[in-house]
Amino acid sequence: MSKKVENGLLFIWIVSVVATLGSLYFSEIRHYEPCKLCWYQRIFMYPIVIMTTIAFIQKNARIAVTTAVFAIMGGSISLYHYGIQKLSFLAETAPSCGPVSCTGQYINWLGFITIPFLALTAFILIAGASFYVMKAAKAAN
Repeated sequence: MSKKVENGLLFIWIVSVVATLGSLYFSEIRHYEPCKLCWYQRIFMYPIVIMTTIAFIQKNARIAVTTAVFAIMGGSISLYHYGIQKLSFLAETAPSCGPVSCTGQYINWLGFITIPFLALTAFILIAGASFYVMKAAKAAN
């Protein structure tokens, strides 16, 4: 495995670990109860940590296809979630999310950084790095 591929997998792993620990910090330490859309985003983020850990140990760059799919799906949910938080016309049509409203904002740093925005940023970084790993692995062969 080339150094570029190895570094790309390591980057994906670091971003997914930071995102996972961040979500656990908000729910377990700050006691912010996740809404239904937050749970879906976690469903796509958490496995990326496990997948890239195994892929890094096995020197398996093919996992980048799977991490890209997970990141695109999770990022789509994050983008929608961020949209219903920040765009009034979407918020009016937001689905009922259970005991915690999906339109609520536990944090709103600098007027635009919310938890779904943080997740979206992580998913974009993971998707970009996944495509980089795929390209670098193909070039190495």
